[in-house]
Amino acid sequence: MRGFGALSRGYCNGMPLGTSIFLIAVGAILRYAVTATVSGISITTIGLILMIVGAVGLALSLLYIVTARPRGRVVRERVVERDPYGDTYQ
Repeated sequence: MRGFGALSRGYCNGMPLGTSIFLIAVGAILRYAVTATVSGISITTIGLILMIVGAVGLALSLLYIVTARPRGRVVRERVVERDPYGDTYQ
């Protein structure tokens, strides 16, 4: 049984990368575009936190993508044929 987040061989999971970009975008909108105020909560600070979390997630995702891919490994099948009736040792 596979664990959560386990991938089949040959498939790439792009969700963490997309989630990080989404968090950066939402954080930038909250930080720079929203002018509304809420008592007790600083929307600009929440935007900054989301941008930082998104940037850290993006860096970790890119690090995982770079280190997890196979680097030049070539799988070759080796076939050894032998004559079952010849080459008998006496």
